[in-house]
Amino acid sequence: MRQTTMLKPSEVERQWYVVDGTNCTLGRLATEVATVLRGKHKPTYTPNVDCGDYVIVVNADKIKISGDQDEKKFYYSHSMYPGGLKVRSTKVMREQYTVEWVEKAIKGMLPHTKLGDKMRGHLFVYEGPEHPHAAQKPVELKIKG
Repeated sequence: MRQTTMLKPSEVERQWYVVDGTNCTLGRLATEVATVLRGKHKPTYTPNVDCGDYVIVVNADKIKISGDQDEKKFYYSHSMYPGGLKVRSTKVMREQYTVEWVEKAIKGMLPHTKLGDKMRGHLFVYEGPEHPHAAQKPVELKIKG
């Protein structure tokens, strides 16, 4: 009979991955990256332990979206003050707030708990092809589609 392996936080081995966002669809990229951040790609996945890896997304400005989401999809944020609602279209988010746009898509697929906050800290998004994490020797992660 096999026993389920429950990983302890001290036993977690993390790896660094780099994802090139050129010609990737935002949704597909976000789901793959969220899976790696949670650690669900590992056989030692434990739901109550942060066993995910670090992910670097480069070329975020070259990520595409499908359909006519540029005009029809909106992002909302509220300052909790009267009249404090900000509404931004996908086109504005993609052109002016590229890093926040990609981070919002990926972070929305992670748990909204303290554990999810730790996982969110392992994500790094950059607009161009350069990143300052070369010392960690990141491995390239292929995204389908």
